[in-house]
Amino acid sequence: MPALAKTSFAQLKSGMRVRILAAHPDCPECERLMEMGLTEGVEFAVVKVAPLGDPIEIDLRGYRLCLRKSETSCFEIEIVK
Repeated sequence: MPALAKTSFAQLKSGMRVRILAAHPDCPECERLMEMGLTEGVEFAVVKVAPLGDPIEIDLRGYRLCLRKSETSCFEIEIVK
């Protein structure tokens, strides 16, 4: 699938499909999220974004996960079609 654009979790909107490009495991939050399935190459869908933009609910590997922007700063992501 062709990538559309690199972005950050702060820029995500409901309905977007996103792929993890890289994760920096030296961050404590990142390590925990990687154990929950947010690993390099995985795609997920953005289900909801709170009115003020935080938290974000995603559909990942068959389950839903709510993330705060501060927890996701160590991930590099791209929007996919």
